[in-house]
Amino acid sequence: MNNTPFDLDAVFARNRALYGDAVMVHTTANSAGILTPDQVTDLLIRPAFEMSVAAQVASLITTSSSTTRFPVVAADPSAAWVAEGGEIAVSDASLTEIDVTPSKLAGLTIATRELVEDSDPSAAEVVGQGLARDIARKLDAAFFGALPSPAPAGLAALTGVTPVSAGANWTNVDPFVDALAAAEGVNATLTAFVANPADLVLLSKIKQGTGSQVPLLTADPTAPARRVIFGVPLLVSPAVTAGTVWGVPRDRAFLVSREDATVVTDYSVFFTSDRVAIRATMRVGFGFPHPAALVRITKGA
Repeated sequence: MNNTPFDLDAVFARNRALYGDAVMVHTTANSAGILTPDQVTDLLIRPAFEMSVAAQVASLITTSSSTTRFPVVAADPSAAWVAEGGEIAVSDASLTEIDVTPSKLAGLTIATRELVEDSDPSAAEVVGQGLARDIARKLDAAFFGALPSPAPAGLAALTGVTPVSAGANWTNVDPFVDALAAAEGVNATLTAFVANPADLVLLSKIKQGTGSQVPLLTADPTAPARRVIFGVPLLVSPAVTAGTVWGVPRDRAFLVSREDATVVTDYSVFFTSDRVAIRATMRVGFGFPHPAALVRITKGA
């Protein structure tokens, strides 16, 4: 089982080698750039993905295409025992595909001209962090939810996921055993569980036995602040519906990001107050080619 954290540096390095700069900065005629292309990645795109739980549990793919296609094996080819010299029967795999067209996720903030024109890098960082935090929140809300269009369809809107009942209350980690087994039953390996903060509190209070004060959840040796269940990281996101815990295999959940992320500054919109409008735009979509590998543990079910 591989629970190694996803390496964003490797993703950006790989795509820079393939495509060059993955982001661009555009300015209007009466404006000046607050961020260079490298700063867009370092102060906006990278922090947004690092703060997004969705980007931590899914495979991140950057693309220059408007649509990304994922093959889906509906039925495997059939093998059979054959006598030496005998004819081997021909069978074909039944293949379909899903198309992921990233949707636009945009944020708009306002800063004073003095802040924008400040040469101190921390000025740009303050603006970028605010946008990055909100982009991460919106990204997670879509990934774990079922938001209306134009947001991409998330886990809560997906049909065919594997359900697991946790009973009326979180009393033990048996449902997680069932979830791991259910995923393995369809040849998948869960690499993360994601819970609502309220459920994390309840799960963290479960003890190893009657009279014990030792919590049943264990710490991740590589990140002591992170909890694990049977070696699988347990992450938390307010975007997950309370009473639900998602089990996600990274190789069956994809976050597709278009390369054309932009940061635009405009000095004209708020001319009378000497403020600057700063707009960040990126395009993101989700792909779930094997819904049965995704497990939804539900309390009270």
